[in-house]
Amino acid sequence: MSVKIDYVVAPGGALRGRARVPGDKSISHRAIMLGSIAEGVTRIRGFLEAEDALATLAAFRRMGVAVEGPDSGRLTIYGVGMHGLKAPSEPLDLGNSGTSMRLLCGLLAGQPFDSVLIGDASLSRRPMRRVTEPLKQMGAKIETTPEGTAPIRIFGGRKLTGIHYQMPVASAQVKSALLLAGLYAEGETCVVEPAPTRDHTERMLLGFGYPVRREGKRVCLQGGGKLQGCDLDVPADISSAAFFLVGASIAPGSEVLLEHVGINPTRTGVLEILRLMGAKIEVLDPRSIGGEPVADLKVSYAPLQGIRIPEALVPLAIDEFPVLFVAAACAEGETVLTGAGELRVKESDRIQVMADGLKALGIDARPTPDGMVIRGGQLKGGRVHSHGDHRIAMAFAIAALRAQGPIEIEDCANVATSFPGFAELAGRLGLALEAVRRG
Repeated sequence: MSVKIDYVVAPGGALRGRARVPGDKSISHRAIMLGSIAEGVTRIRGFLEAEDALATLAAFRRMGVAVEGPDSGRLTIYGVGMHGLKAPSEPLDLGNSGTSMRLLCGLLAGQPFDSVLIGDASLSRRPMRRVTEPLKQMGAKIETTPEGTAPIRIFGGRKLTGIHYQMPVASAQVKSALLLAGLYAEGETCVVEPAPTRDHTERMLLGFGYPVRREGKRVCLQGGGKLQGCDLDVPADISSAAFFLVGASIAPGSEVLLEHVGINPTRTGVLEILRLMGAKIEVLDPRSIGGEPVADLKVSYAPLQGIRIPEALVPLAIDEFPVLFVAAACAEGETVLTGAGELRVKESDRIQVMADGLKALGIDARPTPDGMVIRGGQLKGGRVHSHGDHRIAMAFAIAALRAQGPIEIEDCANVATSFPGFAELAGRLGLALEAVRRG
């Protein structure tokens, strides 16, 4: 029987000190994938040793890629080239990682062998047609369940042809999957985004020496090239830093310095939204590491005001909304989010699950089809369920800083998918969190 982990977080306190949160999850996934199909050796520092990224790593090992590590965030990948992957002898189990599954659909569509992608119960409920349908337009043969979910069967040996694809919904995962398939396609593959999404794939392809053309909302590449191994330094993940950005903003007496955080402009929506709410965040020593912008972020307590969140910022903060909802619960007045229907198909229905949890803690939180209306108020203690969603669990842990009583959070084992050591790091900064093992 698997061990269940619950969090019990005592109320009040402040966050103080300095910390470097784990490496960026999105960049860690892509570093493994591109390093594996590059020629030569790729050396990675700052790799995220969490379950999601390790699932990607295990998949490429099962396809014949030799990898040393990870050891303290260091990884050495011996690339096999564009056509050197071998057929896996069994289905590739990607655990809870939607990024792994969607991006691998694109990369494996161009291989000469068949493959099957599976995941845990949560991942097996997530929609995959948004990736599989445009891949079919390129000539891929892919089968899902009748509901459009995993398991996904990808048939090899198909000739892919580049397409010009207008994405109906902004999604970095769909864009990346199509670009990875485009590496193996004849002709040019172009993806047009309705709104900007994270551009780590494009930046990293350039870092591996593969030409990518960007023209406004359009990203294009030509198939048939090759990648060259390189050295990568993965910045700290802004999605993980977001919990402490919010925590220090809502807890009087707080001051935290978060080191070496990736501030890619397609990911900084959380900074802009918090600043619109009145947060005091300073960007210190901005620099570029391996083509990715990085800085230290200093955040101090400041009274927050409710706002109407600009829809243009939604795709730039899509993973940070669980903890942004906590900021809204602690703000003066009303916060309104629209244009975020994507949150309903994440690891959980993050709109409904956060609304239910905030209500259980005494906050007026009204879910809408594509967002939420939250009236700031006094958080009470209580018991909430994370539904196995790592970001929900961490968001409610941070909420305890402003609660009147303890907050108990059920089902927190999945925090390890993105933020190993969260409980210890949060405790070091001043959050009174106890992880309780059950079962």
